[in-house]
Amino acid sequence: MPPVTVSFEFFPPGDPQMEQVLWSSIQRLAPLAPRFVSVTYGADGSTRERTHNVVTRILQETPLTAAPHLTCVGAPRDEILEIARAYRDAGIRHIVALRGDPPAGQAAYVPHPDGFPYAVDLVAGLRRIADFDISVAAYPEVHPEASSAGADVDNLRAKLDAGASRAITQFFFDTDAYLRFRDRCAAAGITAPIVPGILPITRFPQMLRFAARCGANVPDWLAHRFDGLDDDPETRRMIAASFAIEQVRRLQEHGVHEFHFYTLNRAELTYAICHALGVRAPAARTTAED
Repeated sequence: MPPVTVSFEFFPPGDPQMEQVLWSSIQRLAPLAPRFVSVTYGADGSTRERTHNVVTRILQETPLTAAPHLTCVGAPRDEILEIARAYRDAGIRHIVALRGDPPAGQAAYVPHPDGFPYAVDLVAGLRRIADFDISVAAYPEVHPEASSAGADVDNLRAKLDAGASRAITQFFFDTDAYLRFRDRCAAAGITAPIVPGILPITRFPQMLRFAARCGANVPDWLAHRFDGLDDDPETRRMIAASFAIEQVRRLQEHGVHEFHFYTLNRAELTYAICHALGVRAPAARTTAED
């Protein structure tokens, strides 16, 4: 069986305590040698400076490959490309290119009048200024704003044709939905990797809010596993790890060998799932004197 490759997503911390948690998690996960670690970008660009700071620190203090997110929201294209050039000049070659979500208080996405309208336009713009390794988003259960499943796959193909290297999916809990989506992509002539996005469930109510926003289905049987555990964090972690390991093992049986983990800046569950997949830090060397 081919070796497993992983990548991790983090978000910029909002206060010193969250910053400590983030860097503790990065240090815990770094020895697993991920392909890259991505850093999110606020819907309206509100975290731009913090995203840049995290990416810069990753470059300076770790051996990791940093992949900042860039979105189309809230800025003209010249400004977005200037950010990309700054990343290029800093030695960054991997970017996660996204349309982005509407800012808080805005019901629907409206392209910036002088900006990139959609992710496909952003990808094409990035490719014109550097040979970036670009990841884009995919939606196994169909993007909430897509007119149909077929149109959603067509949009993904357009992003890949514009120069993206791979797609990373929105998180999902119905593994069959991912496998059917992968089949639709193959039927549409897509050959780029469709990397499943895995969300370890740290807090079930928080996950439900995330799922409602992005249209991810939460099966009743999964909700039932977490019933009655609101005040039992230790058992919640055990259930969450067990489910996620089941999920990645089944995907692995279906030929999936690359996974992207939405860590929520926490290392414990992601580390345990990677261990189960055989992704482990190199063993410390010992000598005769030890």
